[in-house]
Amino acid sequence: MAGLRVVELYSGMGGMHYGLTASGAAAEVVAAIDVSTTANEVYKYNFPSTPLWPKSIEGIPLKELDSLSFDMILMSPPCQPFTRIGLQGDVSDPRAKSFLYLLEVLPRLQKTPKYILLENVKGFESSEARGTLIKTLQSCGYHFQEFLLSPPCLGIPNSRLRYFLIAKLQSEPFAFQTTNKILETFPTTNESQLIKTSCDLGLNEHSQADTDQKQAASSAQCPEEGTVYKLETAEELERKQSQDNDCSVQTLQDFLEENTEEICQYLLPSKSLLRYALILDIVKPTCRRSTCFTKGYGHYVEGTGSVLQMATDVEMSSVYKSLETLSDEEKLAKLSTMKLRYFTPREIANLHGFPPEFGLPEKISVKQSYRLLGNSLNVHIVARLITLLLQTH
Repeated sequence: MAGLRVVELYSGMGGMHYGLTASGAAAEVVAAIDVSTTANEVYKYNFPSTPLWPKSIEGIPLKELDSLSFDMILMSPPCQPFTRIGLQGDVSDPRAKSFLYLLEVLPRLQKTPKYILLENVKGFESSEARGTLIKTLQSCGYHFQEFLLSPPCLGIPNSRLRYFLIAKLQSEPFAFQTTNKILETFPTTNESQLIKTSCDLGLNEHSQADTDQKQAASSAQCPEEGTVYKLETAEELERKQSQDNDCSVQTLQDFLEENTEEICQYLLPSKSLLRYALILDIVKPTCRRSTCFTKGYGHYVEGTGSVLQMATDVEMSSVYKSLETLSDEEKLAKLSTMKLRYFTPREIANLHGFPPEFGLPEKISVKQSYRLLGNSLNVHIVARLITLLLQTH
């Protein structure tokens, strides 16, 4: 597969570009397009030789798109019209305008691109925009497959459930049997099994006895078993324990920075500890899970992502059991013993699959970094889907 010309739409920090590189495809990104000044600064920093168009997609004339003569589209359209916590304006949301424009010009391109990969939030699959997308793909002669995938399916300890679609012109068959159902794992192909595997991410294969030993250790370390001491149900606690017992998933410590400089800036402030103590999702380095990091991480606390307990020898249950009877000063003293901190931007990038060479310009603040990462995607999943997209019988 030589010389694929790729257009990366809504390019953000370049997660799709990194996924393309990781897939090993012989391809070149001939244009990356995004309106975000901050995201473009990061993209330019990491891909200085890639043409970057800082313009809105709906403002690009058909003739200009034709001039790129591209074979593949990689895109992550704005998710706000479809997110479950938003207004769910769908196609009536102004932020969907560029995507609808793209669907309108796709049938009119002089050269129909062979391949398409799209990523969006869960919720897109039931949107009117998705219906328009499917109709457009069918009219243009594509066949496609839809997915709902989260990084734990590749052994990565971070929940980030996202909708994906891969499409290719019908002249090139998929290497697997497509279905009109939305898949929640990678299908088996004729060439290889694109399913959950530990070896792809460098996990050591081990015997059943070794698995049992690790599971026992995991249960003992993260979290404490059998007590509901925060605002979580017994079912939620059981789910977390089940995730931590899944030894096909790596531990968080594999993604943490070894020497975090200025770690104090990532410690939760006293006000947040007191106000949100009962709803924090706390994980230890030995855990095999973390909740989805959103663009509000580090600024807002509730529902924006897990926090890390650095004092691993402190039992969480012993801290929380006595909180109700204590004064604020005593509560703070107790909670502070856990040394709770935010994950650093680099650590979140690691969980998202960004390679070690990925960097953030000095002018990008920590808050801006969290916002960009919260809007990003998992590179490993993209790489796997591109591999799947390009495989043939």
